[in-house]
This record gives sequence, structure tokens and C-alpha cells, in this order.
Amino acid sequence: QVQLVESGGGLVQPGGSLTLSCAASGFTFSSYSMYWYRQPPGKERELVAAIDNTGGSPYYTDSVKGRFTISRDNAKNTLYLQMNTLKPEDTALYYCSTGGTQGRGTQVTVSA
Repeated sequence: QVQLVESGGGLVQPGGSLTLSCAASGFTFSSYSMYWYRQPPGKERELVAAIDNTGGSPYYTDSVKGRFTISRDNAKNTLYLQMNTLKPEDTALYYCSTGGTQGRGTQVTVSA
């Protein structure tokens, strides 16, 4: 079955960096666009970034443009989100998603 497993979250100071990974299995990863969402505490889920099946056409929500980079390795069935210059408002549970399926998420906490 389709499985998405996120990793790489943690506690980081403002201005720091983290790289999230999403390991995909159970489907032809290279055929699907992929998405990173996040849900801050007490708030709605929002789309953070997206990438097409070839690794092109990246999309970013305005608040992360210039700081986050989405990428993928189709040979490894893995999606990435490089997050730089992290801010407290980036604190959230981050999920990868495709085709109506999402993983359990990985927590990112940005705090001094």
C-alpha cells in the first residue's frame, strides 16, 4: 500500500536549518507530483511547497520563498525539504502528501 514516512524534524534555534525527508513506497514515485504541508499548533493545515514528478516546477507559499527548497530523488523514492533561516512561525507538524495520502508527519520546533 501507499506509504509516506517523514523524518528529519526536531528542535532548532531561530536562524537555523533542517532538512526533512519523506520516504515513499507502494506506488510509482517518479510518476507523481509531491507536496509538503504543515500544520502549526491550533491552526489550519497549509501547503508549503510542491514539485512535479520530474523535479521541476517548484511551488512555495510566500512565507517560505527564498528560505525553503523542495527537491526529490526519484532513484531513492525520496522527497526533501531543505529549510534555512528558520523562524518561530515555521513551528509546525510537517507532512508529505500525494494522491490523497499523507504521512504521519515530523515535528519542527523553532525556538530559542
